[in-house]
Amino acid sequence: MHEKQKHIYVGVDLHKQHHVAVIINCWQEKLDEIKFENKPSAFSTFLLDIDALTEEGLTPIFGLEDVGGYGRALAQFLTDHGQVVKEVNPALSYAERKSYVTVQKSDSWDAECVARILVRQLSQLPNAKPHDLFWSIQQLVTRRNALVKAQGALKNQLHIQLSHHYPSYKKFFSESCVEGVSIKQLTTFLLEVSHNTCSVKKANEILKLVIEDGNTTKEHQETRDFLVRSIVRDISFKKKEMNYVEGELKQLMSLLDFQLDSMPGIDLVTASALIAEIGDVRRFPNANKLARFAGIAPVYFGSGGKGKEQKSKQGNRALHALFYNLAVQQVQVAKGSKLPRNPVFYAYYQRKLKEGKTKGQALVCIMRRLVNIVYGMMKHQTAYELPIIEEKEVV
Repeated sequence: MHEKQKHIYVGVDLHKQHHVAVIINCWQEKLDEIKFENKPSAFSTFLLDIDALTEEGLTPIFGLEDVGGYGRALAQFLTDHGQVVKEVNPALSYAERKSYVTVQKSDSWDAECVARILVRQLSQLPNAKPHDLFWSIQQLVTRRNALVKAQGALKNQLHIQLSHHYPSYKKFFSESCVEGVSIKQLTTFLLEVSHNTCSVKKANEILKLVIEDGNTTKEHQETRDFLVRSIVRDISFKKKEMNYVEGELKQLMSLLDFQLDSMPGIDLVTASALIAEIGDVRRFPNANKLARFAGIAPVYFGSGGKGKEQKSKQGNRALHALFYNLAVQQVQVAKGSKLPRNPVFYAYYQRKLKEGKTKGQALVCIMRRLVNIVYGMMKHQTAYELPIIEEKEVV
C-alpha cells in the first residue's frame, strides 16, 4: 500500500463564524462535507464525525490555510488531540482554483481545493505547530503597529488644523504660556517634550513667529481650538497605550531568552517584530530556508538552456522589510564623528561597491548575511559579538 493510501484528507475552509470541511481519499474522490461552528464546543463533534468516516487502518490529515487567525483555535484543538495538521499556503489553493477551465468560488470548493493540495503535496507541506508565546508576541506587534499607524494619521490631522488656522502654529502654546516666557524657559520645555531634539534656535523661532502672526482669532475659534485639543488628547492616549504594549512585549520577550538586542540596530521593537514574523526558528532547518522564506535568496529564471538568478519578489515581505531596514542601519555612519555604526558591515558594504555592485545589490548581500546571524542567534540563544578589524579595512 502506498503511503498516500493510508490517509483520508480533510481540507478546511475557515471563516469567522463557521468552518466548512471537505473529506476526500487519495484518489481525490469526495467522501463527505461537514459544516461546523468556529468554537471549541463544536470541534469535538467535528472530530467524532471525521472518526466515523475514517476506515480501519486509515488516519486523517487536516489542511488549514490560516493557523494564526480564524483557524488558530481549530489547529490548537486538533494538535492537542494528536491529529496531523498541515499548513496550506493560500497561494496554493488559489492556484488550484484557477487551474480549472471553469473557475468556481464557494466554501465547499475552497475546502476541496485545500484537500487536493494535501494529497499532492503532503510531504512538502509544513506541520502546524501553534505556539501561544509566539502567537501572543505576534498579536502585540500587530497591536503596536496599529497604534503607530493611527498616531501617524492623528499627527497629520493635527498639522492640517494648525496650518489652516494658525499659520505659524502659534496655538501650540496658549497666550498665557508664551507671554513673558524667556528663551531659556521655553528651551527647557522644548527639550523635555522633544526628547532633546529642539534647541535654543527653535525656541527663538517660535517666539518670533508668535509675535509676527499677531491675532489669529477667527469666527468659531472655540470649535477649532476644541479640535486641536481633542487630537492632542488622542495622540497622548495612543502614546500611553504604546508604552503599555511595549511593556508587555518586554515581559514576553524575556521568556524567550533571545539576545537579539545585543546587535546594533535591533531594539525591543525590532526584535519582537522579527520573532513575530519568524516564529519558532526551529521550523527552518537552516538559514537558507529562512532566507527563502523572507524573499532574500535569489531565484533562478531560465528557458531554453539560458537564464540567470534574479532578486526574489516573493516571500514574507514584512520580514524582508525588517532585514532591509536592519541592513541600512548597519552601514550608517555618525553625523559628527563619521564613525560607522557597525565597522564590519560598513567595510563589507564598501568592498561590494568597489566590486561593481550597486548600493541596492550591496544591501541585499548584507541582508543575506544578517539572516545567517539572526538565525544563529535565535537557534543557539547567543549574543552578537562585534568582530575586531583593523582600521585600514574600514576605510
